[in-house]
Amino acid sequence: MGKETKVALIAVGVGVAVAGVGVTAYALVGGGSDSSADEPLTPQQLQAKPLTAAEVEQTTEQFLAAWAKGDAAGAARLTDDAAAAKAALASYAKDAHLTGVTFTPGKKAGPKVPFKVAATVSYEGKSKPYAYASELTVVRTTAGKPVVDWQPSVVHPGLKAGDILRAGEAGTPPIKAVDRNGGEITAEKYPSLGSVLDGLREKFGDKAGGSAGIELQIVRAEAQKDKDGSDTAKSKDDGKALPDKTLLTLSKGTPGTVKTTISPAAQAAAEREVASRSRAAIVVLKPSTGEILAAANSNPSGMNVALQGSLAPGSTMKIVTASMLLEKGLAGIDKPHPCPKYFTSGGWKFQNVEEFEIKGGTFRTSFAASCNTAFISQADKLGDGDLTKQTQEVFGLGRGNWQIGVPSFDGAVPVQSAAQKAASLIGQGGVRMNPLNVASVIATAKTGVFKQPYLVSPEVDGRQLATASRTLDPKAAAQLRELLAYTATNGSAAEAMASLGGDIGGKTGSAEVDGQKKPNGWFTGWRGDTAAAAVMQEGGRGGKSSGPLVAAVLRAVGG
Repeated sequence: MGKETKVALIAVGVGVAVAGVGVTAYALVGGGSDSSADEPLTPQQLQAKPLTAAEVEQTTEQFLAAWAKGDAAGAARLTDDAAAAKAALASYAKDAHLTGVTFTPGKKAGPKVPFKVAATVSYEGKSKPYAYASELTVVRTTAGKPVVDWQPSVVHPGLKAGDILRAGEAGTPPIKAVDRNGGEITAEKYPSLGSVLDGLREKFGDKAGGSAGIELQIVRAEAQKDKDGSDTAKSKDDGKALPDKTLLTLSKGTPGTVKTTISPAAQAAAEREVASRSRAAIVVLKPSTGEILAAANSNPSGMNVALQGSLAPGSTMKIVTASMLLEKGLAGIDKPHPCPKYFTSGGWKFQNVEEFEIKGGTFRTSFAASCNTAFISQADKLGDGDLTKQTQEVFGLGRGNWQIGVPSFDGAVPVQSAAQKAASLIGQGGVRMNPLNVASVIATAKTGVFKQPYLVSPEVDGRQLATASRTLDPKAAAQLRELLAYTATNGSAAEAMASLGGDIGGKTGSAEVDGQKKPNGWFTGWRGDTAAAAVMQEGGRGGKSSGPLVAAVLRAVGG
């Protein structure tokens, strides 16, 4: 940045606000008074000593001033991780090609100070202004010195560890993504698909026939290259990896067209429904083919929970467990099956919601009521790896080999023993899934055959879709479909599915999470050749929280 860089923030002196905030008296962040004790403070006491407003202001001012001058080393010394900060701030100047950088702090909240950044991005004769907002937090070291708590997000809120800002020719050409009817997909039209569009560009940009433009991008650690072009980090095929993100386009490239399986009606309905809810995510599939019709999240700028989330699926996992019990002869749809209030397995005492029991019940009534103990009671009759095998071999989950067209998490059902094995049978323990996985589970139950979900046809790039090694026993498959249909009309899913007629099936789920007052609420269902699954984190009971969400989208899409 050098001589062209300046700071629009400095107003020296305690009690004076910075750059456009106005004059105000700063209150103390904590007590702020010096200890009157004669004995020296321990490192722990020094670190816990409350920060004063003056210390927060001065540390912020000095840090931003050094950063603005291009003094990466000087700014880094004012943080609690000088090595990481120096590397990131040096990259900011060298790789992002930002000039004329100014910082304007906002109104602080205790030790947190928001600030705005304004600069110009210049590369090979192309220039554009760029502005964004970030935040820093001042903390105290064990020596008592106030410093900036270093996080990559201080540089830019979109950065994670190892990521960099880079201006230059984009690594891949832009794309024009279209839905199944040929209509263009944009983040403005479908906010939840913003990260999906980034993923599609990364996967298909080089294959779609476009040409790259000049952009300022967040380049993820997984995609950074050595000078010889070799990968420096793990593969971007990792289900938890994030695609590179374009922040500013200096000159447009020529986009290539990528056709997706997205249904405009399904996506619009999914976007509408999650937008009116908190922390919700949903995926809609076509069971007969595996085509993904919609994927949406309440917070489209955050984690893509719909496709990449990793959460305990609660009682929706009972679909897989029931299929296994039916195949092994440990349950029969109308055979007597215990559903006591409590059951102890592996030293843990399990119970049903609200401690209900079903006296003289059958497996049909236990499944429809989502009775935990009806499943837990079978744990001792199962091998430690039985549930893992059933999930992988019949439902195609947990192998890490799905290729849907963008990064996805393919579920995890690890081999467990004792109490954890019992908990896994009801979707707790180490079991982890997302709405994509759960929608696939009920789609497989509906058709009897696993079809790997996909967002882009494999014909586009010749990739091989994942397959399951076997199908469910025909008799067990028929009983499983009947159980799900009964649950949608007479069981725990009936209230949500009541407005839907015809060929329907459903299952509720609730998953307890440590530290949450309410469980995550799950629901999955089908109507004709459309299946959907949703989760509302901290939503409570699945039938009440995610049930109406799934039903509304199924109603909008039709059978």
